[in-house]
Amino acid sequence: MALWFSASAVVPALRAEVDLSRGIASLFTSSVQAGFVAGTIVSAVLGLADRLDPQRFFMWSAFVAASANALILLIDPTSASAIGLRFVTGVCMAGIYPIGMKLASTWAKGDMGLMIGVLVGALTLGSAAPHMFNALGGIDWRFTLAAASVSAVVAGLAIRITSIGPNVAPAPSVELRAMLRAWTEPALRLANIGYLGHMWELYAMWAWIGVFLDASFQITLGEGASTARWAAFSTFAIMGAGAIGCIAGGVLADRFGRTTVTITAMTVSGLCALSVGFLFGGSVAPLIVLCLIWGASVVADSPQFSASIAELSDRRLVGTMLTVQTSAGFLLTLVTIHLVPVFVDMVGWRFAFVFLAAGPLIGVLAMWRLRVSPAAKQLAGGRG
Repeated sequence: MALWFSASAVVPALRAEVDLSRGIASLFTSSVQAGFVAGTIVSAVLGLADRLDPQRFFMWSAFVAASANALILLIDPTSASAIGLRFVTGVCMAGIYPIGMKLASTWAKGDMGLMIGVLVGALTLGSAAPHMFNALGGIDWRFTLAAASVSAVVAGLAIRITSIGPNVAPAPSVELRAMLRAWTEPALRLANIGYLGHMWELYAMWAWIGVFLDASFQITLGEGASTARWAAFSTFAIMGAGAIGCIAGGVLADRFGRTTVTITAMTVSGLCALSVGFLFGGSVAPLIVLCLIWGASVVADSPQFSASIAELSDRRLVGTMLTVQTSAGFLLTLVTIHLVPVFVDMVGWRFAFVFLAAGPLIGVLAMWRLRVSPAAKQLAGGRG
């Protein structure tokens, strides 16, 4: 998952070297999202997540994605070709993220939330890793891209030592109508709407929090490489805090219920989105503390939406249902990632993240409706 934000993490460094607009910077992330959506649509229609050998699917997806990312080192990083390679990287992610969640779910024994929570926690650390590479590499964008590609190759090799758990059903035949169940079955629809509310906020925050901090630190600490490095380390810590949030959320959800955790996490993250801008350009410590809370809460609920889908779905279609869910969520992120720079130009960084709070609000309402429905008995061993 280090490939996902490998280009986004180097935006400050690229701006120091080449003329990089906010629009191109947005495309570094949104082109991956678009590729992921395209890949997941094909995967969902053909049922690839439930029909192909998951380890081989994951391995070759990681290898191709690593190659596409590494090729950016050979071309102009601000060119259309670079954006195209980012798109290819996103397509390959459709064989990594949903497949990983399916593999984790096959080992669950009353701890589905923790199983997927650990996996999404790893995903979160992987997504944060480019910011650490960026800081350790002396803000050298080439080092960051290379390190991310090496990480993906290691992952492709490592997946071969895993195995499929006992909770796996025989692969279904290709049934194009199967993917429609995600929206026609009321419980699945509510879980997916909750996930969409969560995704409205998550990737826009992840994509722009580093740039936000860099701009804030330049006001507080002054311009320079040391300021950029502090911003990179801080961004890694903030995104990395999400790993703790995912695992803690998994433990709590298995004990108290999926809807309880998702409603709480979205409430906290929505409040952070509303308030973080008021600390822009001010003291570093309060800003970092609030961002750490935001980083932990903004993704703490993510595994529980996936766990909910796994528990509410026909076991034969878990991979397809997870793929449909992630496809819809990442399609939505194409909007919010590009809206942030628009709001920055309109109202500045102080209010640029405020609109993100709308997603958690809708998500809370959807999960509350799921909480009071009969289908809630299928979640977390009857805890809802």
